[in-house]
Amino acid sequence: MDKAETSARKLSADAARRFTATYRVASAAADIEKRARAIATEQSVEMPVEAIRDAQIVEDIVGRVESIDADGPGHFRVRIGLAVETTGLEAGQLLNMAFGNTSLQPDVELLKVDLPDRLVGAFGGPRFGIEGIRTLVGAFGRALTCTALKPQGLAPEALAKLAATFARAGIDVIKDDHGIADQSYAPFAARVGAVQRAVTAANRETGGRTAYAPTISGSPSTIVRQARIAHEEGAGMVLFAPMLAGIPVLHELVRDHLKVPVLAHPAFAGALRIAPSLLLGKMFRIFGADAVIFPNHGGRFSYSPATCRGIANCLRADIRGTRAALPVPAGGMSVERVAEMLEFYGEDAMLLIGGALLAAGDRMPAACREFVAKVRQ
Repeated sequence: MDKAETSARKLSADAARRFTATYRVASAAADIEKRARAIATEQSVEMPVEAIRDAQIVEDIVGRVESIDADGPGHFRVRIGLAVETTGLEAGQLLNMAFGNTSLQPDVELLKVDLPDRLVGAFGGPRFGIEGIRTLVGAFGRALTCTALKPQGLAPEALAKLAATFARAGIDVIKDDHGIADQSYAPFAARVGAVQRAVTAANRETGGRTAYAPTISGSPSTIVRQARIAHEEGAGMVLFAPMLAGIPVLHELVRDHLKVPVLAHPAFAGALRIAPSLLLGKMFRIFGADAVIFPNHGGRFSYSPATCRGIANCLRADIRGTRAALPVPAGGMSVERVAEMLEFYGEDAMLLIGGALLAAGDRMPAACREFVAKVRQ
């Protein structure tokens, strides 16, 4: 074996042992190399490297600065190589190693995480993905439709009546508003049972295949119990907010407890300095989300078209051994914007319109039918 082949094999083996995290750091040019080394240390051994007596730890565990590039005035992109073994192949620990202590530094943002196949394979990604959701609701060759039960405060019977109207109009997925949990005015078990019965009856009436996604939330034991109830009641999907309940809980739910697709909600995701395309687009997907809601540009939130496209691209990108997940742009959308959204996202997306349909008042059923017709035309 010549030196070139030996070197190539060594590089390949090293790549499999490490993942890379890319940060945007605000720093003076004179200080950036020191800052980069400090991040590499903080995200690996969290102590002075010169104090480590074990040469193997220095070689295999200590983070490495792989590159530093200018990224606008006073900012740099720093790429750090980190040992896969430090993650323990566990979801929370992966995020900890990528951005745990460094997230406490207000001038650092996590932009990107590149993972070797071994690490991606440890989590598995969506169990259903885009094709699984299409099969569930019988929607092929077009974008999907979604709406939300709201406002919270309604009793189970009122939510069920609203769901029946949505289902009769042919909307593909009806989700709980993410603020609906296990409140006294709509207890989880009573709400899920009532809404699912209403959706099932409407589907029987129309021949449709609308799926209901109840919100599951609370402590880990409560979430597992609610997942079981949702399954027993026949819910076709569930809604889950990974940043509120925990990324490791999402992964464990998908791996051990759920038999239906997960629609991930972005609540609290904006509290972190992690690029939306990475957190909502890549990490939610890798940890098991089959579809991910995110703020569409031009709505109630300030995401740009570039940010939204980046999220959608990450959800649908070719990642070896992982199903693609469905982008769900939302946040103040209206029926009038359907054509624009279809042009922007294409058919592999699910359009979510909530409040705008309810705001139609007595015309709400007609507005729902118009929504469905515009997406299906």
